Amino acid sequence: MKLNLYQKTAITTVIATIVLIFVGGLVRASGAGLGCPDWPQCFGMWIPPTNAADLPAQYDADLFNPVHTWLEYINRLVGVLIGFLITLTFLISFKYRKSDPIITGFSGLAFVLVLFQGWLGGQVVRSGLSAGIITLHMVLAMIILGVLLFAAFRAMNSRLVTTLSSGVRRTLLWISGGILFLTLAQMILGTQVREAVDVAKNVMELPREMWIDQVGGLYDVHRSFSWIVIGLSGVLVYYNRKFNVTRRLHILGWAIAALMVMQMFVGIGLEWFDMPGVLQVIHLVGIAILICVELLYMLIVGFSQKSG
Repeated sequence: MKLNLYQKTAITTVIATIVLIFVGGLVRASGAGLGCPDWPQCFGMWIPPTNAADLPAQYDADLFNPVHTWLEYINRLVGVLIGFLITLTFLISFKYRKSDPIITGFSGLAFVLVLFQGWLGGQVVRSGLSAGIITLHMVLAMIILGVLLFAAFRAMNSRLVTTLSSGVRRTLLWISGGILFLTLAQMILGTQVREAVDVAKNVMELPREMWIDQVGGLYDVHRSFSWIVIGLSGVLVYYNRKFNVTRRLHILGWAIAALMVMQMFVGIGLEWFDMPGVLQVIHLVGIAILICVELLYMLIVGFSQKSG
C-alpha cells in the first residue's frame, strides 16, 4: 500500500527538520551565528553578497566573512523551507479532522511552534548570540521534531501495528520510557555544558584546550551519566530477545543501543581532541536521531494491540 499525501509530507518534514538541526549545528560549531548581523534580512539584503565590496555602505566590510554569511543564510533558507513544509503538513492534515483529529491537532501544534521558532531565531541574532536563547532555540527544534514524528506515526499506525501481551507491553514501556527520560536529561546537561564552553570561548576567550576545564563538575556528571543510559539500552536489547518481539522492535532496540555507544565515543572525542567542530555537529545530530528512534519505539509499543 502506497503512502498518502499527508504521510509523505509528514515524513519529509521530519527528515528536513533533522537536516535543519544539522545545518544549525554547523552554524554554531563554526561560529557563524552572526554571519548575518541583522534579521530577517542579511546585511540589509534579501540575498547577501559574496564580496565585501558589494555590502551596503552602513556595514563594516572588515566584519564580513563570506563563508559565515552564507552558512547562516543557508540555515535561514532551510528554516523557511521547514516552515513551508510544516504549513503544508498542517493544511493537508485537515483530511483527518473527523477520522483522527489528534493528527490535525498535533500538525497544528507544530505549525504554531515553528512560528514561535522563527521569532526566536530573530531574538538569537538580536541578543548577540546569547547562550541561553541559542539553547532554547535548539530545544524547541527537538520539540517540533517530536511533535511531527507523533503526527506522522498516528497517520501510519496501521502500518506499524504489533501485538504484545499486557505484561510485555508494560515492561517495554517502562524501560524505553526510562531511556527516553534519561536521554532528555542528558541532552539538557549537554546544553549546559555547551553554554559553559561558549562562555570559556567567547567571554573568557580561553584557548580551545582549556574549554572543557572551565566546565567543572557539570561535565563529569554528564560524562558519567552516559553509562547509565547505555546500560539501560542494553537491558532493552535483552528484553527484546527475551520476549521475542517483532523484527521491527529488535532493529529499533539495537539502533538505540548503537546510537548510545556512538554518542559516548563522540563525547570522548570531543574531550580528547579539544571540541572539534565536526564532532560537535555529529553529537548534536546524533541526539536528534536518537530521540526520534526512542520515541518511535515507545509509540509502536504503546499503540500495540493486546494479545490474549
